[in-house]
Amino acid sequence: MQPSKTPSPKNWRLSAIVARSVGIVAIALGFVIGMYGLDHPESHWLQTALGLLVTGMIAQGYALYCSIKRIQQLNS
Repeated sequence: MQPSKTPSPKNWRLSAIVARSVGIVAIALGFVIGMYGLDHPESHWLQTALGLLVTGMIAQGYALYCSIKRIQQLNS
């Protein structure tokens, strides 16, 4: 039997849940590491915290995109 050539539909709900969870964890870790980095300004922890905060915000943005795509898919 030959596999189907049609792509399976994307599960936007699952993608949004995963992205939202990753975003929440990354932002929380960014704040915690950032507080540690403020106590030790000579270390690299402030840059790490900033990277985690940016990663969390991007993940939250992707979760919003997935939610919008899911709503559009449900309405069509």
